[in-house]
Amino acid sequence: MRLRFSILALTVLTTLVAAGNATAQLKGNLVIGVSGLSNQQGALCVKLFAGSQGFPDGDAKAVKQECAKITGNAMQFKYSGLPSGSYAIAVYHDANGDRKLNRNSAGMPTEGYGFSNNPVVKAGPPKFGQAVFLIAGPNTRKNIQMRYGN
Repeated sequence: MRLRFSILALTVLTTLVAAGNATAQLKGNLVIGVSGLSNQQGALCVKLFAGSQGFPDGDAKAVKQECAKITGNAMQFKYSGLPSGSYAIAVYHDANGDRKLNRNSAGMPTEGYGFSNNPVVKAGPPKFGQAVFLIAGPNTRKNIQMRYGN
């Protein structure tokens, strides 16, 4: 009886230690809604970042990026199975199809743009911390309002 109890206790303890060392990676889905597109010319491009490096212009550091033909004044992008964590989104209206946010000689965007959390943009793009949000549940939705300089 005492031996069985010891074996049972050892088994339970081993299971608890193993469970404590196992790290379950939670995954979630993200829906990005973009509204306020000025026209249906060109494409809407989205970049999703999981850290501040490269945000908002760097292509190599984006965990997801895509451009889609504009089909209306509002669009949606869906990403499944994203690891829980901090993210930020940058979007731009690629009116001329060159796959970049064009700027004038003063560095101001000549095409539409937007960011997660819709931060106020004064001098230059926002920092990652202004656009950051958390994916921690099964479904997250972020709505972005496009801005145009003209």
